[in-house]
Amino acid sequence: MIDYAKLKKSLQHLEWQWANHERARYRPELTDLDREGIAESVIQRFETCYDTLWKEIKRYLIEENGLADVPNSPKPILKLAGQNDLLPSPVEQWLLYADARTNTTHDYSGDKAAATLLIVRDFIDDAIGVYQTMSGSPWE
Repeated sequence: MIDYAKLKKSLQHLEWQWANHERARYRPELTDLDREGIAESVIQRFETCYDTLWKEIKRYLIEENGLADVPNSPKPILKLAGQNDLLPSPVEQWLLYADARTNTTHDYSGDKAAATLLIVRDFIDDAIGVYQTMSGSPWE
């Protein structure tokens, strides 16, 4: 039995920080630096959650689906997950998440960060769907 506690925690933290980011626009007391810090935290939590998720998908494919030859990198694993009906949205959407993760590795400013922030809400919804499918538990 796979323990999904780490995935759940990283996804919850991303969800909470995303909500904080969304509320920040209605908080006039925040400085631009405050808002930038919150946005950077969202991106860091996205990275952590994404990395945790693809590794848990790999583990699921091996332990629950019995696949023997599972690659050790995100994009091929996401493609396998799509072929095994684990993804709630098309694999192409997941490859966009993978590209966003790669693009923000060392750059949280400018266009790459803005592009990542545009997909975070969709990623959260999709990641919750994968969590529910793999764990068999509802999202709380």
